[in-house]
Amino acid sequence: MPAATTRDGTLITLSRYLREPVPDVVLVGSSITFRLKEEYFATPKLRNLALAGGSPLTGLEIVANQPQLPKFILVEANILARSTDAALVERYSRGDAEPLFFRPVRAAVAAYEQRLHAPRTLEQVAIELRGLLTQPPNDFDNRVYADRALQQLNAEDPTDAVQFNAKRIEELIQVLERRGVRVFLFELPCSEPIEGSRYAAVTREIIHAAFPDSIRWLRLEVNRSELRWADGVHLDERSAVIVTQAMERALALAR
Repeated sequence: MPAATTRDGTLITLSRYLREPVPDVVLVGSSITFRLKEEYFATPKLRNLALAGGSPLTGLEIVANQPQLPKFILVEANILARSTDAALVERYSRGDAEPLFFRPVRAAVAAYEQRLHAPRTLEQVAIELRGLLTQPPNDFDNRVYADRALQQLNAEDPTDAVQFNAKRIEELIQVLERRGVRVFLFELPCSEPIEGSRYAAVTREIIHAAFPDSIRWLRLEVNRSELRWADGVHLDERSAVIVTQAMERALALAR
């Protein structure tokens, strides 16, 4: 069982990935992709290794360092100016990410917690998601948060960092594809002001220049009028479900 005595989502996510059977599909990304919960996907063997506050490169490096690989890796291309978390990559590439002494204790705690709060069944989740999609979009007032996010994104010039990380992604894709993995890039929709920000425009220009082949990209077909964002950047729950369904359709066409 993964560590269950901490609220550190990164630790739980990565520990789980190393200790469960290798999935067919892996997502790597930042907090934008982190919002796409695994339970939103109909694909059974899928793991979301996106790290809140982190870089897609961190998850990509960790997956690439494993002896067994998934069939598909989907790489978020929205947030590419953050550097790789070298400490996490080193820790979760060794194969002994958790001390053996603590594993029985954590397993016992995890078993107790699961007994008290049994996870929802797939049928229960599906019913909840269908109900969520029948609701209209939630038009809450997020202007304070969206304006703050836009100000921050316009103030930052990500050119050097994105160029460096795009090159590293290209190197890792070559390594992974030689080992039989298919790698796709994807961009999650943000609000129009955010997509027009300096950060987003520079990132988009660099990453598409580095990967100009349309076959490399998953094209997410969504009705943008149905989407809403908590802060202009991060999808709300209903919108995240809509986007995950679009991602699965795009992946099915690309296979």
